[in-house]
Amino acid sequence: MTERPIEILLVEDSPSDAELTIEALREAKIRNNLSIAEDGVEAMQFLRRQGQYANALRPDLILLDLNLPRKDGREVLAELKADRTLATIPVVVMTLSTSEQDVLRAQELQADSYITKPVEFMRFLEVVREVESFHLFVVTLPPVPVSGDAVLAGG
Repeated sequence: MTERPIEILLVEDSPSDAELTIEALREAKIRNNLSIAEDGVEAMQFLRRQGQYANALRPDLILLDLNLPRKDGREVLAELKADRTLATIPVVVMTLSTSEQDVLRAQELQADSYITKPVEFMRFLEVVREVESFHLFVVTLPPVPVSGDAVLAGG
């Protein structure tokens, strides 16, 4: 079996939080390819391979902030879980919100995990390692398709 990097889509509008996540992923030393969408509209374009994202790879994991411009994370989560071609992608909500209402809504929308972002870098690094390790060692990733045309064929 050929080990391949995990494809991650980070949906994050805060440049400092995105940089923190990039650094944590780098520190975790787990092979990954990271793509970043800065808002919910861009995330859905990426996931549906529209416009500039026509050749985007399907992510193995989505790290989703809730509070996004144009289309918030709750709307993104609802939309992608309602789309049978996207619904199987694991989604980890990573947000500053500790609101019980946000946690319950994310669960209702079938988020795979809900993580409150720690402010302290070393704790954040631990959280990112745990999330990525779970999705690398517990979740079986599909093999890379031989032909890029077959990835979402048949919907």
